Amino acid sequence: MADVQAHLQSLSEDYQKLQQDLQSTVESRQKLEGQKQENLGVQKEFDTLGDEETIYKLVGPVLLKQDKAEAESTVKGRLDFITSEMFSRQESQIKEAQEKIEKKKTEIIQIQAAAQGAAAGQDKQPAQ
Repeated sequence: MADVQAHLQSLSEDYQKLQQDLQSTVESRQKLEGQKQENLGVQKEFDTLGDEETIYKLVGPVLLKQDKAEAESTVKGRLDFITSEMFSRQESQIKEAQEKIEKKKTEIIQIQAAAQGAAAGQDKQPAQ
């Protein structure tokens, strides 16, 4: 019975670690979503600007003049990267983590049921 308890404890710790990994991945995805929204806002601002408007880029404590086409290209590149990162890598990691959690959960339930069945079987055996 002690072996079963130790095994359940180990599985429980694995389960908690998987949940923490999933939470970390979800938080990372949320951060990317925030960056995406921020860059979409910048892109909308570019659409309202005329070609003769001046754009400045913050580099450290200094504002540097930047070409509109270059700035638009930079923002578009960021959006492409963020979108590909979110949908290819982050989504697959979240799905994989959820599958691992479900497998671990099923394993824990099966062991608990077997342990309960064994305990119930021992209770019913006559004393010798």
